[in-house]
This record gives sequence, structure tokens and C-alpha cells, in this order.
Amino acid sequence: MGMAPDPLTLVLVRARPGRAALAVLAGAVEAHAATAGVRVRVAAPGAALDRAVAESSTTGPVVVAWSLSSADAPAASGDLERARGAGGTALHVAGGPHPTADPEGTLRLGFDLAAVGEGEETLVQLLARVGEGRDPRGPGLAWTEGGRAHLGPAPSPVDLDAVPPFAPGHRRFGPIEITRGCAHACRFCQTTRLHGGSVRHRSAATVARWVRAMAEEGLRDVRFLSPSALAYGADGGAPDLGAIEELLSRAREAAGAAGRIFLGSFPSEIRPEHATIEGIRLLRRHVANDHLAIGAQSGSDRVLAACHRGHGVEDVRRAVRLALEGGFRARVDLIFGLPGESADDAAATRRFMRELADLGAEIRGHAFLPLPGTPWERAPAGEIDPETSRELERLASAGRARGHWRRHQALERAMAGPAGTSTARSP
Repeated sequence: MGMAPDPLTLVLVRARPGRAALAVLAGAVEAHAATAGVRVRVAAPGAALDRAVAESSTTGPVVVAWSLSSADAPAASGDLERARGAGGTALHVAGGPHPTADPEGTLRLGFDLAAVGEGEETLVQLLARVGEGRDPRGPGLAWTEGGRAHLGPAPSPVDLDAVPPFAPGHRRFGPIEITRGCAHACRFCQTTRLHGGSVRHRSAATVARWVRAMAEEGLRDVRFLSPSALAYGADGGAPDLGAIEELLSRAREAAGAAGRIFLGSFPSEIRPEHATIEGIRLLRRHVANDHLAIGAQSGSDRVLAACHRGHGVEDVRRAVRLALEGGFRARVDLIFGLPGESADDAAATRRFMRELADLGAEIRGHAFLPLPGTPWERAPAGEIDPETSRELERLASAGRARGHWRRHQALERAMAGPAGTSTARSP
């Protein structure tokens, strides 16, 4: 008889923007027969990650999985170098929005593999190959060979009903993803590039089953993850309020009397054109959040059209009024310094900010960051003009503005540009 293989350890790197993804990946690993025996550890970059890699390497092969947004990428190289210095021969793979958009640039950061697209099946099959001592390369992965980046075949789209939204066996929970993909393809956003333009939904019955699993663990608050809260059940067009009603009714029943359901707040904002009085009233009947997050992005119709947003300023104004009249607070996201924004556009956005604040809304400000894989990846970073900056600070001091506009501007200076070179796809 042959000797049993050494146990395989998966170390998931815990960083703030990627925590939800780690719960999903751990869930996929624990639920699949091929990887149910894989040991899973979670560690933050730094001493905890170094220790996890060093300790796990003494007992068998180690795969370290990183989930990276483009904002995380500049710091990841140093964290990776430090983890490698901890010892062992761990295989480091990076997935998420940044590796999907720029696999070649991700590999240049020092990663052994870059996962492109949805990660559940890609990670499971990668771990299965490593556990069997085979070549780890395969579908959904990019690697460097002969001085060139190569990309394996694309995996099939994930059936959301077939995979768990988190990992109850490892007590790793997060928001339940109800919709994946986006039909709108805004020019600044990576979502469509990551999941495609087709929209997939997790069925209400499946969502209720996972809500019940949370309740059984004593977890009271249930948050949903979606690119657009009122897009659930629809094919990218007008909201399907019947599908949303079924989702929320089933979820509330599964959560029990002490449970609270959150939809329409982060991480499931509302597109302005989807807001209707019927939809707002439906949310009011079922959800626990006291505010709705509304993605406006600009106060200029010209800029919104250039973004391919699919709505105008009046849609935002109407959505904010409906939210307020429906008993919610309104939090409105705006991006400053979008490509092609003129002084007149910036002035229009400032006027719109003041108007919304006077209505009672709160502004959440962001500076434009060019993200790899988007049509605007090579556009200059957004500069917030002094007058707009003063207006944001004034509103913030009055409790009418918050957001990351200051951090985004500092972050942009640290972000590396996209690789801009081609990646060969292997058959």
C-alpha cells in the first residue's frame, strides 16, 4: 500500500476589502467532495500570515489564496515577499477583481498564479490538483512560462444555487450574494468585466436555506450582496417586484422573529432608475436598514451619459425623494473627477450635492480611480478641484457628507498602472 499524501492546507489571506470573498471560497472548499479534507486557515497580512504559512508548511503542501482589488495591489507585493520569507514552499495564488482585469500585472507582483473570473470552481480544482501532486495550472488560471503570461481555458459560469455563499463548517459567514453580474457596463466599473454582462440570481428558496443556517448559528443580521438591490429576479431590465417580495418574505421567515434583513444598503445599493414608490414601500415592509444607498455618481447628465450609466440626474432626484418620503434616509454616492468632466460639470455636481443635502440626503464622496480592465483604465486619476473639496468639507462638518475621497486621491498616487500587454490563452 502507498503512503497517504501529506495533508493540504489552504491559507486564506484576510484583508478588509476581500473578506466576503474569503467566506465564499472557504464555503466552496468545504462543500466539495474533492476538497472537504483540506485544512483551512485564515490570517491577516503580516506576522499572522507569516506564522500560518511557516507552521502549515511543516506538515504538507500549502496554497495561499489572496483576494485583491486594484486598490490592494500596491501593498500586496510587499506582503507577499514577507510571507515567502517566512519559509516553506507555499503556492501563492491571487484572485478577485484586480487579477481578473490584469493577470499579467498580478503575476509581475510575484504571485505564482492569478485566478481570472469566478473563483469557486477554479480554487477547488486547483487544490485537488495540488493535493494529488499534479501540476497546479489549469482552467481559470494565469501563469508565467518562458517569459510570457499564459491563460488557461475559461471555466463555466457558476450556478449560484450549487455553491454556498459562506462556510458554516469553518464559521466563516458574510453577506449572501443574491445576484451576480451586471447588464449596465458602466465605464469605470470592473463588475461586468469580472462576472460578465449576463445576470444570475440565487433562488429565493436557496437564499432562505442559507438564512436558516445563519439563524441556527445564532446570527441575527442577514445582509445581501448585489450590484443593484432592486435588480433581483430580473434580466437586467425593469425590477421584478414579485421576485423581490418572494425573496424578502422567505428570508424573513427563515431568519425568525429575532432576525433582521438588510437590502438596499451596503453591499447592495439601488440604481436610481429602479426606484419606484411600490419598490420603496416593499422594502420598508421587510428590511431593517434605516437608509438606502443610491448610486448617482455625478450631478451632470453629460457625464452620466459618458459613463454609460443608463440614468440621468432627474432619476437620482426622484429616487432620493422617494426614499425620504418612504421613511428611509438617503445616502448618495458621487464620483468626482470622472474622465472628461469639465468645470461646468463639476459646478453642476456641486449644486446637486447642495440640493440633495438640503432635502436631507447624505453625500458619500469618492475620487475617480482608473481600474484595470475597464474602458477608462488609462484615463487620468480624478482630481477634485479646490471648490468641490471645500464644499465636501463643509457638508461633512454639517454631517451631510462622508466617504473616501481623501483616501482615494492618496491611493491613486500609489497604484500601479495596468500592464497593457497581451496574455496568451492556452487551449
